[in-house]
Amino acid sequence: MTARIGLKASFVVGFDGHQHVLWRHGEVVFEDGKILFVGRGFPGEVSQWIDYGHALIGPGFIDLDALGDLDSTVLTLDNGAEWKMGRTWSADYLRAGPQECYSAEEELFKYRYAFTQLIRNGITTAMPITSMYYRRWAEHYDEFAGVAALSGELGLRTYLGPCYMSGMTYAREDGSPTQHWDEAAGLAGLDAAVRFFADFDGAHGGLVRGALLPDRIETCTPALLERSAAMQRELNAPLRLHCCQSHYEVDLVQRLYGLSSLQWLDRLGLLNPRSVLPHGIHTNGEDDLQRLRDGGASLVHCPVVFARDGDALDSFGSHRARGINIAMGTDTFPADMLDQLRQGLNIARVKEGSAERTRILDLYNAATLGGAQALGRDDLGRLAAGARADITVFRLGAFHQGPFFDPLKNLVTAGRGDDCIASYIDGRCVMQGGQVLGVDYAALQRQADALFEKQMWHHSDRAFGNPPWRTLFHSAIPFADAYSAEAPLQDARAPTSH
Repeated sequence: MTARIGLKASFVVGFDGHQHVLWRHGEVVFEDGKILFVGRGFPGEVSQWIDYGHALIGPGFIDLDALGDLDSTVLTLDNGAEWKMGRTWSADYLRAGPQECYSAEEELFKYRYAFTQLIRNGITTAMPITSMYYRRWAEHYDEFAGVAALSGELGLRTYLGPCYMSGMTYAREDGSPTQHWDEAAGLAGLDAAVRFFADFDGAHGGLVRGALLPDRIETCTPALLERSAAMQRELNAPLRLHCCQSHYEVDLVQRLYGLSSLQWLDRLGLLNPRSVLPHGIHTNGEDDLQRLRDGGASLVHCPVVFARDGDALDSFGSHRARGINIAMGTDTFPADMLDQLRQGLNIARVKEGSAERTRILDLYNAATLGGAQALGRDDLGRLAAGARADITVFRLGAFHQGPFFDPLKNLVTAGRGDDCIASYIDGRCVMQGGQVLGVDYAALQRQADALFEKQMWHHSDRAFGNPPWRTLFHSAIPFADAYSAEAPLQDARAPTSH
């Protein structure tokens, strides 16, 4: 048994059984990982009251495409075509034989760094995503045993499983994309994922849950997806599959199977309420959206990473109006859900040509209630008696937030992830005063910087002709002096003396 804890703040986001509601000068009381009371004037005994003052206490964010990586997508910013700068595998690299970028210890570190970032930004439930471009071939059972232990150590609620795939997109000499297939490797990866599910679903007091996480629709053969669908039904497991995210994917699926991506998933039995589908950008009109709604699968919306490349869901409001459940994902750095909500709101309104169809609350609901629905969890994404005590506290009144007028509107229009000052997951305090407990931020950052540079080196191996890695990346502002090819990037931050 744990102590009964009460939290107070100027505002609390409660849940009345149908929707989020706002309590002024509210209270939240929890015990043994479960919420007992939300409102004002709790009548019982409390071991400890914590008053956060001018702040918003709310449910933790649910991130169903949560970066578990040192983000490689940021390396594509203004660096030219992905195949030229070595993010995508070249035919030469494939012939030579792919290699792991990181050691096993370094792979686990990147999760430690990413999970800390998630907690720091008010995310309490995460379904991680990492890039397979830097792997020999997908992920492994043993490494995810370590990831599960890390989740338990940090206290992050996670849905885990090793990513598996039966194909990889690579570039021909002219830069055109094509596929390499290894179906046996994909089926072996699924077997490892099922083994992980059996061993770890419910581990660490229920904080870790299993999930089936095939890589993306264009890197999975029909046999792998058919087997995945069968195991999803057998295990009653959530299954996440990236789809409808590029013209190449849509064209490839059409060419191979004569169907749109969502038609193919429907035929395979993967448009169901246990399916979680990032990103839904490129669909085949009304017929596809009707299939998505009727099947009950959830769309995971990650607006920032697509906006960087000039692409966007068209649109959040129209999908929501059709009755499609929408959850949220960060998918890139920073792991700032407030930024996703802000940019998602603005992008939706530009796409819709109106400020009427998509509201701030719609995006907030997607990051809380929508994520809970996608996971089949009516005990997450809300603060109500009986729900799990996944609680965040966001400060209000910070100078950068501007004059105060409404807690959620202030946060979404001008707040940022590090306005989260405290986080409780399953009733355990995992962050207080903006500090994730037991984590040395400076040491974590130093190691992340060193490993990110190693990731950049690896681009040279994957690019045609193996050019020096520094030539593959371009500073936003050109350097005025000759920059040493051997000097670590961190040296650019160090002051010089004369």
